[in-house]
Amino acid sequence: MYDGDMKVTFFKAEYQGSNQGRNISQRGHSTFQLEMKSNGDGLVKGYASVFDSVDSYNDRVVRGAFKKTLEEAEKTGRYPKMLWQHSETDLIGFWKILKEDDTGLYVEGQLTQDVAKAREAQALIADGAIDGLSIGYRVKKALRGKDDRSVRLLTEVELLEISLVTFPANQAARLI
Repeated sequence: MYDGDMKVTFFKAEYQGSNQGRNISQRGHSTFQLEMKSNGDGLVKGYASVFDSVDSYNDRVVRGAFKKTLEEAEKTGRYPKMLWQHSETDLIGFWKILKEDDTGLYVEGQLTQDVAKAREAQALIADGAIDGLSIGYRVKKALRGKDDRSVRLLTEVELLEISLVTFPANQAARLI
């Protein structure tokens, strides 16, 4: 996205002649300054998952659950996708930093300014309307008690994507 001043010149053209053909002649021009400002830098950061917090699906991610997927991403350079509301057709940017810390899965990413949905997301973030993060994953290993209603402990997951969302399943997963 352009950030700064831009000079724009417009030409006014007029058709002249008869049925024998048309000639275009320049009739003058106007010059004015057009100022464009970016709507922020598009950087996003926060916790995509918070450890030991039970989500709305009765799942709890434990420390170390992302270890293998993060190691694979580092090795291959293929990181989880940044999506809008878990929609596979709404890729809005890319994640630059993913790491487990004492709190959970910390992420930093960049919204792609040439994508309309990313600009919409940026505006909603700036207004405070969107502040949730959510992970899309495949369960590799999990533990659950004998009761089907007990909390499922996710001990290893394959992280596929991280979305900016309105309502995160893990209420503690938020932009910071």
